[in-house]
Amino acid sequence: MLRRIAVLFVTFTFIACSFGSEVATGTNGIVASVNDIATRAGIDAMKRGGNAVDAAVATALTLGVVDGYNSGIGGGCFILIRRSNGKFLAIDGREMAPAAATHDMFIRNGKGDTELSQTGPLACGVPGALAAYDLALRKAGKLSLRDHLLYAAQIADDGFQMDSGYAHTLQHTADDLKKFDGSRAVYFKADGSAYQKGDLFRQSDLANTYRQVAKHGLKYFYGGPFAQATETWMKRNGGIMTVRDLSNYKSILREPISTMYRGYEVVSFPPPSSGGVHLLEMLNILETKDLKVLGAGTADSLHLIAESMKLAFADRAFWLGDPDFVEVPRGLVSKDYAHKLAAKIDMQHTIKVEHGTPDDASENVFRKHTTHFSTADCEGNWVACTATVNTSFGSKVVIPGTGVVLNDEMDDFSVQPGVANFFGLVGNEANAVAPGKRPLSSMTPTIVLKDGNPMMSLGAAGGPTIISQTLLNIVNVLDFGMPLDKALAAPRIHQQWSPDELRAEKSLSTIAVDGLEERGHKFKFVSGLGVSQAVMRSQDGKSFVGAADPRAGGTARGW
Repeated sequence: MLRRIAVLFVTFTFIACSFGSEVATGTNGIVASVNDIATRAGIDAMKRGGNAVDAAVATALTLGVVDGYNSGIGGGCFILIRRSNGKFLAIDGREMAPAAATHDMFIRNGKGDTELSQTGPLACGVPGALAAYDLALRKAGKLSLRDHLLYAAQIADDGFQMDSGYAHTLQHTADDLKKFDGSRAVYFKADGSAYQKGDLFRQSDLANTYRQVAKHGLKYFYGGPFAQATETWMKRNGGIMTVRDLSNYKSILREPISTMYRGYEVVSFPPPSSGGVHLLEMLNILETKDLKVLGAGTADSLHLIAESMKLAFADRAFWLGDPDFVEVPRGLVSKDYAHKLAAKIDMQHTIKVEHGTPDDASENVFRKHTTHFSTADCEGNWVACTATVNTSFGSKVVIPGTGVVLNDEMDDFSVQPGVANFFGLVGNEANAVAPGKRPLSSMTPTIVLKDGNPMMSLGAAGGPTIISQTLLNIVNVLDFGMPLDKALAAPRIHQQWSPDELRAEKSLSTIAVDGLEERGHKFKFVSGLGVSQAVMRSQDGKSFVGAADPRAGGTARGW
């Protein structure tokens, strides 16, 4: 059958149609990220005496320089750490709504206005990434935040050659970036033209911000000069973030969630991540069938996976929100609930789906553009970290003189029930805007263990496709036995319930497409679905293996 015209999802720049990826190995440590400069920074941190946690923070701060349209200290993150002593840390560095935020702040003439939640001063949540990196180092690192900031500041000062991905995204968002003085000063030349591929791109203001935080500590950012500059700009431009908002920000230690999947323990991030909950929910559904018998990339296995995604995303839209504000049922990740959902799946036809209701849903609850990178070291420390400013260049706002891009995470709230956000996701009152609340996230940093020993750290970037990518990567490795690089390169699908369509990469086989269409799936073909990174133990257990998604040209490096 003829495929529909493909629509390119422009949040990422993808490379080629025949995906391929180089595998990195190392005995002392491993790092995989979307940018080689950042990957090298992570390896260098370990060589300077740091561990996998230091490598993760070094990678994160450097990504804020060389990949700043996806993440940075003006955004947020989730960090999942498995320490060498076997204990887990789940650090919530998610952005928060300012204290002056209101339930209906994005409603205009009775309708949710997503332009306000995606671009400009009202779109910005209080950033949490920097506080989370500091907490991770204090709890489990060896080097200081100052050390990592100064390393990344030097890269910002010296500059780097802008790559095609950065240049493409800059061109795509140029009109919105030009609306703000601080952004124009960073991303455009004196003649008003945007930086191009191959240009030396220096960020002296960002380098200075990094150095000031290194010298004065977090107080410079959270309550000091950076916060004061932010409040001043917000007041002049109709924003609501204040010094008090920044000084009150705290990263939170949360309890990781886990499930057993075919003899492996899968540990992921709890709410306000929806990713961890629904990754485990989907794995529990899939475990009721033998995927290996159905076969990798077949219409049978892909139909089962797509219907599992649909069921989970319907639950996401209804139940998920910040557990400090709403009751999120733990039963969503129970085996019993998964069996009830699995029983609804018809292997020959698509099904209509509404959200389910787990047993004891009201009593047993969780308590109070993006990039992913994974690291591990020979001491037994493993890290999965996903960081973001949300859409490309976040709110498009750079606070003048700071070089810091502020996020647009307010768009990850449900600005109004039934109104889709940038990624087409709809939400309910559970994810409504409220002062101090953290918006729901799809970020899914995950660590997989076998017999108590970590064997894989992974995650992804790409809005709601983060969840489906992480699921597919786990299934490709654990069920289908693919090597890590092949698992990341395999064709992807994504079904998020609303809109009711199956997004698929154009590399998906014609036989599978025909079989899925016969079952009732309506396709939307895209050039690529998201970007994943992962690291693993080698099969003999003596070294590490790392791979970066070939769709985005990232790298893995070992030491």
